[in-house]
Amino acid sequence: MTEYEAVFFDIGGVIVSLPSIRQGYVDYLQEFAAERDLDPEPALETWRERLGEHFKSAEGTEYMSAAEGYHKAFQAIVDGDLDREDWEPGFEAATKAAMETEPNVIETIQALDDAGVYLGIVSDIDTREAHRMLDQFGIDDAFDGVTTSEAVGYKKPDRRMFEDALGKANIDPATGLMIGDRYDHDMQGGTEAGLDTVAYNGTAFERAAEVGRNGHRVVGDDAIDYAIEDHRQLLAVIGV
Repeated sequence: MTEYEAVFFDIGGVIVSLPSIRQGYVDYLQEFAAERDLDPEPALETWRERLGEHFKSAEGTEYMSAAEGYHKAFQAIVDGDLDREDWEPGFEAATKAAMETEPNVIETIQALDDAGVYLGIVSDIDTREAHRMLDQFGIDDAFDGVTTSEAVGYKKPDRRMFEDALGKANIDPATGLMIGDRYDHDMQGGTEAGLDTVAYNGTAFERAAEVGRNGHRVVGDDAIDYAIEDHRQLLAVIGV
């Protein structure tokens, strides 16, 4: 018998390495700029600025489509209209080639799946992109439920994200665990939804390091229950 019935994962920074995602962006932006005789550095800066403006235009926890933001950003580079076919295939190929997982996460997910633990995704991402990432590493089928901000219409820490995930799992929140890298979105959002939380990477792990730990158990912070440096440590936390 495991200590938890369900584990919910964020994707970026938890399953997939964020630096590898960003490297894919850079690789393709350089290719895109070269094809159009543009200076790659200003092109990349313009792309990032326009994408940032897109996401910042959201009201509260409203979700803005990443795919739509990318399209606006590429149009800003050329200062004109583009069809998605002008950038999307190359963009997806470059990001796929650069993308890497966090160490030992695939083996951990497979071990949890083999043990019969319910596995869910709770991620601020477009639905198609979530499945594309999971499928690339052969773990899409391991997840019993996938909750994305595109599907729900809001991003974490909005309670509706966690309610959707818990509804799919059909469990008592107290028997679920949320593993994430952002303190406000994953740790505080998960805690408010009644889940126990695990800090891995990012601001979540930084906060856990500040307040201290007793083994994997975090002491001194109401929003973080555990912290791990290696995904394999999650098995001990869960009891697998």
